[in-house]
Amino acid sequence: MKHIRSYIIIFSLVFLCIKQTKAQVGIEVGAHVGLSHYYGDLNPTFKFSDPGFSAGVILRRNFNERLCLSLGLDYGRVSGSDSDSFNAFERTRNLDFKSGVFDTNVSLEFNFFPYLHGTSDYNYTPYLFGGFSIMRFDPKADLNGVTHSLRDLGTEGVNYSLVSGAWVYGFGFKWDINRDYSFNVALSGRAIFSDYIDDVRASYARTSGDPIAAALADRSGDINFGVQGRQRGDGLDKDSVYFLHVGIVRFFGRLHCPPITKREF
Repeated sequence: MKHIRSYIIIFSLVFLCIKQTKAQVGIEVGAHVGLSHYYGDLNPTFKFSDPGFSAGVILRRNFNERLCLSLGLDYGRVSGSDSDSFNAFERTRNLDFKSGVFDTNVSLEFNFFPYLHGTSDYNYTPYLFGGFSIMRFDPKADLNGVTHSLRDLGTEGVNYSLVSGAWVYGFGFKWDINRDYSFNVALSGRAIFSDYIDDVRASYARTSGDPIAAALADRSGDINFGVQGRQRGDGLDKDSVYFLHVGIVRFFGRLHCPPITKREF
């Protein structure tokens, strides 16, 4: 519900600004780098102890000085581990994962201030954005120095998809370096529709009988801990991924100037 309320607010602001008279026609193309971070069963308290590297590209289409549509392609590394948890159950569970995530996204951006490239008065603004993305992930874990794909081993007992949709939301700040280039900072989240990015969802399941799968499904070291049907994850909240990006964007286009009117005497 909190994401739905956010989108209602964003699109209400969009409709209020869609008829703005000042406009800039053109596109923006840029690249950014930063950090990616995961929140889920193996990081339920938003610990920021192990962020990963992230990078991506962005394409924007400006409608006017308040509104634009952006397309993005992002890559990030995310991970989570019970070993640094303060919770006794999680430390005993002792699970961990790592994954690369590929995210293709589209979102609508709303500028709080009028933003016009090539002007001295309207060359910066904070902005909000919301949209949709398709994310691909592949949770993996190491055992005896060898990296294994957890989905392929069936450690959750489910042959889940490695591709999921997600809601996109976030805020940022952009300001001009000169007429053509601008500097952008953005913090964005992905509310993923899947709960398997970390290969942990609800209960311990029966594995295929593969000793590697069994060892990675239950890493507690206690034969009475990871029994079938016992809680493994919370099974209620979906996973999330966050990106913090800084980047440079190049503007290709022109500004609409008001027509010159003849003086009447």
